[in-house]
Amino acid sequence: MVNDLTFTLVWGLFGWYGAGVVLPLGCRADSRRQNLLAHGCAAFGGMVGIVLGVVGLLASEPWAARSPSTIPLLTFAIRLDPLAAFFVLTISLAGLAASIYAIGYVRHFDGRASIPLLGSLFNGFLCSMTLVILADNGFFFLIVWELMSLLSYFLVVTEHEQAEVRYAGLFYLIMTHVGTAFIIVAFLIFFQGVGSFSFDTFRHPEQPLPEGMKTIAFLTALIGFGTKAGIVPLHVWLPYAHPAAPSHVSALMSGVMIKTAIYGLVRVYFDFLGGQFPWWWGFVVLLVGAVSALLGVMYALMEHDLKSLLAYHSVENIGIILLGIGAGMIFQSFGLKEFAALGLLAGLYHTINHAMFKALLFLGAGSLLYATHTRNMEEYGGLLRRMPWTGLFFLIGAASISALPPTNGFVSEWLVFQSLFLSFQIPDLLMKLMLPIAGAMLALTGVLALACFAKAFGIAFLALPRSSHARHAEEVPMPMRLGMGLLASVCLLLGLLPMVVVPLLDRVVGPFAQISIADQVVALDGWALAPVDVQFASISPPILAAMLIVGALLGLCLAVAFGGHLVKRYGKTWGCGINLSPRTEYTATGFVQPIKQVFSTIYRPTVKLETEFLEESRYFAKRRRFEFHIEPVFQKYLYDPVVMFFSTTADRLRVIQAGSLHLYLAYIFVTLIVLLLFAV
Repeated sequence: MVNDLTFTLVWGLFGWYGAGVVLPLGCRADSRRQNLLAHGCAAFGGMVGIVLGVVGLLASEPWAARSPSTIPLLTFAIRLDPLAAFFVLTISLAGLAASIYAIGYVRHFDGRASIPLLGSLFNGFLCSMTLVILADNGFFFLIVWELMSLLSYFLVVTEHEQAEVRYAGLFYLIMTHVGTAFIIVAFLIFFQGVGSFSFDTFRHPEQPLPEGMKTIAFLTALIGFGTKAGIVPLHVWLPYAHPAAPSHVSALMSGVMIKTAIYGLVRVYFDFLGGQFPWWWGFVVLLVGAVSALLGVMYALMEHDLKSLLAYHSVENIGIILLGIGAGMIFQSFGLKEFAALGLLAGLYHTINHAMFKALLFLGAGSLLYATHTRNMEEYGGLLRRMPWTGLFFLIGAASISALPPTNGFVSEWLVFQSLFLSFQIPDLLMKLMLPIAGAMLALTGVLALACFAKAFGIAFLALPRSSHARHAEEVPMPMRLGMGLLASVCLLLGLLPMVVVPLLDRVVGPFAQISIADQVVALDGWALAPVDVQFASISPPILAAMLIVGALLGLCLAVAFGGHLVKRYGKTWGCGINLSPRTEYTATGFVQPIKQVFSTIYRPTVKLETEFLEESRYFAKRRRFEFHIEPVFQKYLYDPVVMFFSTTADRLRVIQAGSLHLYLAYIFVTLIVLLLFAV
C-alpha cells in the first residue's frame, strides 16, 4: 500500500513539474496566463513533494524504481530513503513558497524577459534538484547534477543584457563545472572498486576500496560538493550569481540548491563509506565549517547590496551545518555513536532551517527590489510604514538567521553548540580542545550575524526614506506576501515544535549512526530538548516562547495601565540644533565602521576621501566624497593567478594554430604514431 502511494506521488510530482516545463511554452495566451500556468504547476508539484517527503520519512523501508538504458553503465534508478525524503521535503517546501511568490514577482520581468521561458526553466530547475536527491546511480546522478547546474545558469543570466549578469553567469558556470569534475573523480574511484555505478554497490559493506583511495574519495567529494555548497575558499561565485538571478530563483539557489551538496557529502561519507573514517576527516570538515562560518558573516557585514549580503550568509550557514556534521564524524571515529548521531542531527536540522529562513530573506529582498528598483540598502529607509507585511516577514527571517528564540535558527544552532561542547567525552586531547574552539568561533559568528541583520533591517525599514524610490514604495502584491508568509510560518513552527522534528530527523540519522537518540534528545514528555543527557543541558522552546509572549503582554498591559494617566507632550527630537533628515541617519557604512576597524587585518580596506572646498575659503567644504573597498583576498591571491596562468599559457600555445592545413595534418599524423607506440 505504501509502495503504491509512493509510486503515485513520485510520478505525480514529476508530472506537475513536466507540465510546468512544457505547457507555458506551448500556450499562446498572454503572459499573465502563462505565468499562472507555469508557477501554478510548480506549486502543485511542491505540494505533492511535501507529501512525498513526509511519506518517505515515515516509511518502514526505502522505495526504489529502476529502468535499464541502452547506454552502457547507465541505469535510470531512483530511490526514496529517509535521507532522500528529508531533502525532497526541504526542496518542496521552499519550492512551493517560491512558486506562489513568483506569480506576483515575475510581473517585474514583463517586457524584459520571456515569462513562459522563465517559468519553464523554473519548473525544470525544481525537477532536476529533486532528481539529484532521488538518483540511485552514479552515472544518472551526474547527468541530473549537470542538468541542475545548466538550468540554474540559464536562470541566473535571465537579464543577460547586463554585462555584470553575464560575468556572474560565466563565473558560476566555470566554478560549478570545476566542482563537477571532482565529483566525477570521486564516483570513478567507487566505480573502480566495485565495477558498477549503482549506489547499492557503492554502499556495499564489503567494498574493497583501499584506505588511500578512500581518502582521495573523501577529499574529492569535499572539494566537488563543497564548490556547490560554497565553502571557503570555493565560495567566490555565490556573491556574483545569487544577486544576479531573479529573487525567487535566488531563494531556491541559496535555500536548497546548495543543500544538494550537503546531501552529497552525507551520502558519500555516512552511506557509501559506511561512516567508517579516521578522526582527521571529521576535523577537516569541522575546520572548513568554522572558517566558512566566520569569514562568511564577516564579509556579509561589509556588503551594502542586500542580495550579496544574503549570499555571504549562505557561506556562513553552510559552515554551521558542516560544524555539526564534522563534530558527528569526529565522534563517529571514536565510537561515540550517540554524540555522532547528535552532531549529524544538528547539522541536518540547520539544513532545513537555513533553507526556510534564507529563502524567506531572499524573497524579502526581492520584494524590496520590486518596490524600490534597487538592491542598495543606502537607498532604503522608512519602508516599514510603507511595506508592513514585508517588514514583518523579513524581521522573522532576520531573527531566525540570527538564532534568536523562538525561531528555528535558535534551536538548530543550540544543538550544534551542544554537540561541540560534548567534546569532553572524546579520549583524544587535541579534539577535546578543538571542538570548544570551534564552538567559540560559532559564538563569534552568531554575534556578528546579529549585528549584520540589525544593520540590514534597521537601515532598510526604520528611520526616514533615503531616496525617492523608498518614499514612493508600496506593499507588494498578495501572491508575494503569501509566499513569504508561508516560509515565515514554517520558521516559527520549526522553532516551536522541535519535539516533532527531532524524531523525524532521527529516522534519517539512525541508520548511519546505528543508534536512535530521539527518546534521549526529546525530554520532559516532549516539552524540552536535551543533548542526549538532560543533566548536561536542556531547553524548552515552547515554554521559552510562552515566557517571551507573557513578558511582552505584561509590559504592554503595564504601559496601558499607567501610561493612560500620564500627560503626553510631543516635540522634535533634539539634534544639536540641526533639523533631522535622511542625511543625519546612520548609514550601512557607518554602522559597520567599528567592526571594520577591529578586523582590518582580514578586510584590508582601501579608504578614499575626497573633499572639494569653497573657492572663498578652504575652511568650508563644499562637497565630500567617501569610498571604501574591501580587498577580495581569495579572488586576488588565489583565483586571479590561476586565471592569469591559463591565459598566458593559452597565448603561448596560440602559435600552434598557424592556419596551415598541412601543419594540422602533421599534428594528426604524429599523434597517431605516438598512440601506436603506446599500443604496442
